[in-house]
Amino acid sequence: MPEFPGGTVALMKFLAENIKYPEDARKEKAEGRAFIKFVVKSDGSISDIEVMKSTGNESLDKEAMRVVSLMPKWTPGTQDGKNVNVKYTIPLMFRMQ
Repeated sequence: MPEFPGGTVALMKFLAENIKYPEDARKEKAEGRAFIKFVVKSDGSISDIEVMKSTGNESLDKEAMRVVSLMPKWTPGTQDGKNVNVKYTIPLMFRMQ
């Protein structure tokens, strides 16, 4: 399986530091969980980002996709000793404080 540089803890830190709650979603008090699907390519880059399950708020979904697009290269997945493309899904939770 592919791995974010620094592992799961580093991934959670990256997401927390880079997600910006959209102002219109904040005004609407919109919350939800987006499931974002993407491909970690054989070179570690991220591609084919899409919302697999929506929060129900377009601004939150767009923000989730934006943050995923900012990710640095991952350590790619391997199969039989060769780097391969791997589909990956992560949940992103948006909750008002």
